Amino acid sequence: MIIIQLNGGLGNQMFQYATGRTLAHRLDTQLKLDISQFQHNPDRNYNLGCFSIQEQFVSQQDLDRIQMPILMFFKNPFRLLRKKMSSEPPIIRVMERYFHFDPEIQNLSDNIYLKGYWQSEKYFKEIEEIIRREFSIKIPPDSDNKEFRDRISAVNSVSIHVRRGDYVTNPLTYQTHGVCDVDYYQKAIDETLKAIDKPHFFIFSDDQSWAKSNIILNAPMEYVTHNDSLKNYEDLRLMSTCKHHIIANSSFSWWGAWLNQNPDKIVIAPQKWFNDPTINTNDLIPSTWIRL
Repeated sequence: MIIIQLNGGLGNQMFQYATGRTLAHRLDTQLKLDISQFQHNPDRNYNLGCFSIQEQFVSQQDLDRIQMPILMFFKNPFRLLRKKMSSEPPIIRVMERYFHFDPEIQNLSDNIYLKGYWQSEKYFKEIEEIIRREFSIKIPPDSDNKEFRDRISAVNSVSIHVRRGDYVTNPLTYQTHGVCDVDYYQKAIDETLKAIDKPHFFIFSDDQSWAKSNIILNAPMEYVTHNDSLKNYEDLRLMSTCKHHIIANSSFSWWGAWLNQNPDKIVIAPQKWFNDPTINTNDLIPSTWIRL
């Protein structure tokens, strides 16, 4: 059994699920989801129910089997156990060691509890098609979203994602992440206008007032404003329908771009993902994407 701890917003939960799903697939074992973190965070909810995923939740009996945490540099975590085992094998808690890809995950055995963010496609690239299929949204779009999807499909569409929200209002989050400034968006738009014929921009944001005041475009554009936070999966679906992308330092728009299967897509991502320059983000952005 592989247990993955889920926390954060939709994009973070998708990274966590994809990593746990890949490890379970590699070991030919079951995956279970631990959503207990949302009991202690009123600002976040479990968000993966909209997808066609393997949705099996962990039981308290499973959680009771969890042993001491370790890091991933041990080839076989079970060698660390020195106490008498029960009839059920223990589940070893494995903590993410750093932000960039850790290849030692490939050496893990069965009965593991994963805790971390795991934000690199290298954790799940080997089952990419399974992940894409399971992250298909099983809820049919309503009439407004179907109309938007048809318009996006009919033009050379480019999504622009402006992430602000708690990146601005929460001091700790702002200190960690910061926000993409006007200069980044203007450079990304200029690059897009040079590279793409007749682009039509669709702007997604949790702060549309800021976006309307600061994103200046000499091209067709529309604001996507009709979906609230309870239907964020609809914005994700619309974003992934776009042919090209300008993303924010946000796992949400990262997934919107990654799920787009246009083989000729252009994706522009910010070079600065965190305020802390010591965090290694080299494995976060796929090699075919452009960083500005």
